[in-house]
This record gives sequence, structure tokens and C-alpha cells, in this order.
Amino acid sequence: MKRKIRVLVVDDSMVIREALARGMGSDPAIEVVGIASDAYIASKMIIELKPDVVTLDVEMPIMNGIEFLKRLMDQYPIPVVMISAMNNSVFEALQAGAVDFVCKPEGYSERSVSNFINEMIIKIKIASMARVGQRKNDNVHRPQAVGGGRGSKIKMIAMGASTGGTEAIASIIRNLPVDLPGIVIVQHMPPVFTRMYAARLNDSCEWEIREAVDGDMIRPGLALIAPGGYHMTVSKGGTGYTVRCWQGDKVNGHCPSVDVLFNSVSSQVRGGALGVILTGMGADGAKGLMAMRQSGAVTIGQDEHTSVIYGMPKVAFTTGAVELQASLEKIPALICSAIAGK
Repeated sequence: MKRKIRVLVVDDSMVIREALARGMGSDPAIEVVGIASDAYIASKMIIELKPDVVTLDVEMPIMNGIEFLKRLMDQYPIPVVMISAMNNSVFEALQAGAVDFVCKPEGYSERSVSNFINEMIIKIKIASMARVGQRKNDNVHRPQAVGGGRGSKIKMIAMGASTGGTEAIASIIRNLPVDLPGIVIVQHMPPVFTRMYAARLNDSCEWEIREAVDGDMIRPGLALIAPGGYHMTVSKGGTGYTVRCWQGDKVNGHCPSVDVLFNSVSSQVRGGALGVILTGMGADGAKGLMAMRQSGAVTIGQDEHTSVIYGMPKVAFTTGAVELQASLEKIPALICSAIAGK
């Protein structure tokens, strides 16, 4: 019999603590081993109970969740799923080492609490497989792109990621020169948060980064992130390539879907594209990346050691969709080398 995932709930709200304990405890794969109302109680319980995953509220008395998370990652790295209101604290938590986040239920209606619990159960199961505690160096040597060779025809870079992807994408873009072809990105993330993520990334990069709007032109130095709840595809026009953003059914359980983006890049850009698949659970993007490779595109996959969840890139690699596999730190140089035709 498979061992249950041992979870510690840390939240100052009695309502949330009880809802999580009751809701997650009803899942046969999860055992709630403890409940803590603040960071100090949680610290002792983590050492004593050795949970597999911790759920952690951002806003708590005495010590807030993000400060506790930073100390936890330094001293006792463990997968953490944050509970947050709809604000930028989510990205502070992900940067500090959280695996994922779930938004607090709105109004605490029976339906909103049920959706909250169901989402938490899914993310607890994903987090239990995550690699944590690996400090990634954002300040790698920035490569230079030069023209010529096979890669000189590359007109677009397409990226896809899920769990762990926000920091992986940031690490790559911060280390790419701004004269490269435009980037189109799918990061599995709810509506509103994609816009917040794009704005936050824009403030920390030389690239212009924003949430895509239907009809946006893809151009050098610009990275467009698919809006949450919308699929994003690319379309070829007389003056270049534009993005189309549209609402539709989930593909591989996601909207936006990486496969939807990659398949459109394969058909519209063909060998003039470069695809990158990054950390994330499941297989979204693997088939689309294969289509890109078969159409002549350069394809790159993140390796297991630097992936928070080696799911999407693993499927892509094992099926032959990945031409080049590398650590997160080496991907910017690989992108530049491919564009330079080296």
C-alpha cells in the first residue's frame, strides 16, 4: 500500500485550518498530521512530525508566511503550497521557494470552499513530488547572439512551463540579450495572476514583458505571456507574426495550454522557431514540441536536476521531442547559440 502524503496545515484562520484538515483528510492519499496557527508552533511541528508538504498562509501574526518560508528554505527545505489573497505576495513566495499557491476562497460559500479544497488537494499531490532547496543562480554569464548559420532564420522563441515555471522563465529571460527574436510564453496560471506576473517580470528585466492581447505583434525584445483562461496561438501576416488569444475548452487540463501554442508555432513558423519546455507536472507541451521539432524547429528541454517537477520536460525528452536538454542555467546560452547557428 502506497504511503499517504503527510501534510502540516499552517494558518491563523480557524475556519481555513478546519476546512483544510477536514477536506484534505477525506482524500485517501493524504494524511493531515498536524495543524499550527503560527510560524513558531509550525517550526516545532515540522521538526517533530516531518511532514512531506506544508500548506502556509501568507498573512499570519508574529511572523508572516513569506518570512517564515525564507527561513524554512534555508534551514529545512520542504515542499510548501502557499495560501494567498489575489496580490503580488504570491510571486514573493514563489521566489522564496514555494512550489505553488492557492487563492483564498471568496466569501467562504460552500462552493468556493469546496473548489479551494479540491485545488489544494491537487497541488499537494504535485508538491509532494517536487525538488526543493536548490538555489538557482540568476546571475549567469549573459551570452551574446550573433547572426549566421542555421539559427539565423529563427524568428520566434516559444516557451511553456507549469509548476516551478515562474522562476525558471524569469531566470532565462533575465539572461537573454534584448536583440533576440520575440518570445511567446504559456505559464499555467489563473486569470489576473498572469497579468501581475508579467508586470512583475517587466520591472526586473531589460526585456519588455506583458500579458498578451489579441492581435499583439511579436517583435525582438518583447515577451508576451498568455493570459490566464485564454489559449494563445500565433498567426502569420503580411508584416510578421501576431498572437491570437481566445477562450476555449481546457487542453491537457489547462487553459492556456502549451500544446496549443506549440502546435500553432509549428504550423505557422515551422523551422523559423525555437521551442523551450520547462518544469511542470503532466505532459502539456510534449506533443506540440514534437510537432515543432518535426517541422524543423530547434527544441530545448530543462533537465531533471534543475526542474522543480520533471514531468513535462521528461515526457518531451523521452518521446524524442527535445533536441537539446540542459540545466536551467545553461538554457540562455543554448538559445543564443542556436540563434547564432552554432
